[in-house]
Amino acid sequence: MTKTRVIAALIMAPVAIAAILLLPTQWLAASAAAVFLIGLWEWLKLAQVEDTLARTVLLVLNLVLMVLIVWADAGTLVLYQIATLAGIGWWLLALLWLRFFTFGAEPGSHARTLKLLAGSLAIVPAWAALVLIHASSDNGHLWLLTALAIVWAADSGAYFAGRTFGRTKLAPRISPNKTWEGLVGGLLAGLLVALVFGWMAGATSDHLLGLVVTTVVAVFASVLGDLYESLIKRHAGAKDSGHIIPGHGGVLDRIDGVLAALPVFALGKEIFGF
Repeated sequence: MTKTRVIAALIMAPVAIAAILLLPTQWLAASAAAVFLIGLWEWLKLAQVEDTLARTVLLVLNLVLMVLIVWADAGTLVLYQIATLAGIGWWLLALLWLRFFTFGAEPGSHARTLKLLAGSLAIVPAWAALVLIHASSDNGHLWLLTALAIVWAADSGAYFAGRTFGRTKLAPRISPNKTWEGLVGGLLAGLLVALVFGWMAGATSDHLLGLVVTTVVAVFASVLGDLYESLIKRHAGAKDSGHIIPGHGGVLDRIDGVLAALPVFALGKEIFGF
């Protein structure tokens, strides 16, 4: 399975990097929307929306919301900033939800409605943050690559550090394989990548503290996104969100950390000015 994961990653990574570096923002926004909406489709299934027509309608509503943001914003990026802040607010609530992880576990309309709302509050703000970072400056494409590379590195670092050194469970009732040692390994990997890619994106010594702070919070946010997806998978009795990517499960399984980390990175970039 590890070999399959690596091969799939070696195929996906160059495609993603090429899109980030070569596509203009509007085309990247469209491509990212397609990927994120596939993730939302899987999210809706985990939220127990079994009817295909109902899932399609909900997916289209989220697509319409994205289109309205593009149309109404008219290049000011204000609506993207508002959506990004809404996403951060949602992930703070998700942190509380993890504390009471049995909330929403029982099938029912109220739990399903909250999970459906959570899907929109995770997907649309993350997409908005992606566009915001990419369009923020002449080096926006490099900063977006930095943000995503941090999450990728943290995920890989946590995986290998956890397998090698993992002893202390991080959240055993939600995700038994995650450990504090893995979290530390992921954090160190994320920081290393942030320094290298941040330098490539044009960060100076004046930006160093802000970049480090943003990276630390973004890595913790990526873990939060991963844990929340694990929570709803446990509620749904599912191991993976889907089977579209060999060795990786579904699209949502690959972007869960990104969904939470991108709004944090976008906000940190605005606050610290790197």
